[in-house]
Amino acid sequence: MTQKTTPRILSGFMELLPEDQLVFERMRKIIAETYESFGFVELDTPVLELSEILLAKAGGETEKQIYRFTKGDTDMCMRFDLTVPLSRYVAQHQNELSFPFRRYQIGKSYRGERPQRGRFREFYQADIDIIGSENLSILYDAEIPSIIYRVLTKLGLKRFHIRMNNRKLLQGFYEEIGLTEQSAEILRIIDKTDKIGEDNVRLCLLDLGLKADKIAKVLELAGLKGSIADVLAQLDSFGIQNALFKEGLSELKTVTDALNDMGVPESHLKIDLRITRGLDYYTGTVYETFADDFPKWGSICSGGRYDNLSGYYTDRKLPGVGMSIGLTRFFDVLKSQNLLNKGAKTPAAVLVIPMSANESRAALKVGTILRQEGIKTEVYGVDTKFKNKLSYANKIGVPYVVILGENEVAANTAVLKDMAKGEQQTVGQDKLAPTIRLMHKLEPILPVIKDC
Repeated sequence: MTQKTTPRILSGFMELLPEDQLVFERMRKIIAETYESFGFVELDTPVLELSEILLAKAGGETEKQIYRFTKGDTDMCMRFDLTVPLSRYVAQHQNELSFPFRRYQIGKSYRGERPQRGRFREFYQADIDIIGSENLSILYDAEIPSIIYRVLTKLGLKRFHIRMNNRKLLQGFYEEIGLTEQSAEILRIIDKTDKIGEDNVRLCLLDLGLKADKIAKVLELAGLKGSIADVLAQLDSFGIQNALFKEGLSELKTVTDALNDMGVPESHLKIDLRITRGLDYYTGTVYETFADDFPKWGSICSGGRYDNLSGYYTDRKLPGVGMSIGLTRFFDVLKSQNLLNKGAKTPAAVLVIPMSANESRAALKVGTILRQEGIKTEVYGVDTKFKNKLSYANKIGVPYVVILGENEVAANTAVLKDMAKGEQQTVGQDKLAPTIRLMHKLEPILPVIKDC
């Protein structure tokens, strides 16, 4: 007898059962619809790119984690994020695109890192970016967090806040106190404050060669707290005349004012001068988003401004601003905390059940009519006991069941059962679709995320 292979998947990959997959798809749909409501067009770049394209921007740990291989004479990589393919796309099609170019992409990326909770080798990201030609208004820097707010609110997350900063402000401050050469490394260290704590940040700055008085000034800036108005006032009170600092502060004020105009409540916003997004390609506004009740989750979504998006591929200046939701990680964390509102195990709103094989053809016709009316419908085709058919309906969690027996077929009617309420009524087949639509419309739509 042939030995059976144990069915399993690779570590670091996510595979879901139907009820979880349906919730995941609801999340993805809500995100996509919100992006589109702001005028973003969907883009779908290839999973595989030429290595010379992807590696132009890579380096350090990222390059070590890339899945790279050859086929014939072609050296290729699996994309490790959606930003680099976007930069290639914009550079390649710059003469065909209208700027500012607004794109979103929800797709898989791949990194060969050590799998752990919240870390996957294959994962979905949900990105938006606005790309300009030569310049891009600072007002777009405000639009991105307003979209973050709308997305998370529509998903059902209530208690969260978006932390904002501006790297120009920090870099200008470091220039002012004589730390220009160390500024890039200081930014990376400050960005780790939540992970390693202020004492370890102080030690890292000492190891970098900073004197105690300079460390005190760096930490003073990073530690500013209060309302948006309070923090801006404290920054003004420093009296710093460095041009880059003043530019960053002006941009931060513009972004916060515009967010107020776009109806984002200040309860969901915070200026946090420790947020730097430790990646060097960010040049101005940066964002990180956190759930208030679950600080250990880390950032739900993040992003910022970059002024040289496609510099590796073209001389044309293509500044951009964007953000990314780690969709697979976010879903996995919510699932592990039992914070997902799970529903049916089927996308169908209706299951049509023939009482016996004699009514099967009638059931097929009713199913077809309901689908033509825009109602997702499954027809049960197994010839078994009626209680088994209802048991199947309960297992898949379908909201409504249409039952066809000999009498119903003869009278051109059907029994319509509301599975949640346990109530049923006899309805003419010509009235089935409008009756179901009305009942379904009255059902409350649960948010994806439970109250948190």
